[in-house]
Amino acid sequence: MLELLTDPNAWLSLATLTLLEVILGIDNVIFLAIVSERLPPEKRALARRIGLSLALIMRIALLASISFILSLQQPIIELFGTGYSWRDVVLAAGGLFLLYKGTQEIHNEVEHDHGSGKAALTASFGAVILQIAVLDLVFSLDSVITAVGMADHIEVMIIAVVLAIIVMMVAAEPVATYISRHPTVKMLGLSFLLLVGLALIADAAHFHIPREYLYFAIAFSIMVEVLNQFAARKRNSKHATSGGHEKIP
Repeated sequence: MLELLTDPNAWLSLATLTLLEVILGIDNVIFLAIVSERLPPEKRALARRIGLSLALIMRIALLASISFILSLQQPIIELFGTGYSWRDVVLAAGGLFLLYKGTQEIHNEVEHDHGSGKAALTASFGAVILQIAVLDLVFSLDSVITAVGMADHIEVMIIAVVLAIIVMMVAAEPVATYISRHPTVKMLGLSFLLLVGLALIADAAHFHIPREYLYFAIAFSIMVEVLNQFAARKRNSKHATSGGHEKIP
């Protein structure tokens, strides 16, 4: 361990892996923000903290079982000349869950906005934590496999994962607040979850879609939305100013 402190390659590996883990964790933070919104306001922050704590525990436990992780990539069945592993099964199940959950949330959002005026559907605390745990498992497996492929020392992997989770915990609250205040951003987040779900299913089918494409798409969409909000505030400001002048005798 002391040798790693003086190894520049270990520090470079730690910095690179931490950044990558944070980027991979964007999916997790968005899902946490959206699914916790179905809870009463006083329970949302607790649900997010529990969700990220579960993610940290799962990732460290998986890292401590590297041989088990590697075994998950061994084919267990062959279909049409292609071997599929337990990793593929988990990714496919997670992708299908994201597609289902994203579609369900979009439906509820649209129905609530334009429907019969019913109160927004709520979920029990246990049900939300269960959903978070299921997706934590999928995202953790993807994250740990990435860590195993990028770093040679388990100490570096664990420190990178811990640092990434800390960043996600700090970012979770402002992200959730922003999404809650801007329904259009929430819709973009749900669309992003659908994209990630599709990417997970594609990965399970051995058709890799580079995550950079997905992140660029959502980043571009968010940039357009930010410009729209800026333009809307500017229009409202002009309207308020002109209205004020009209009241002056």
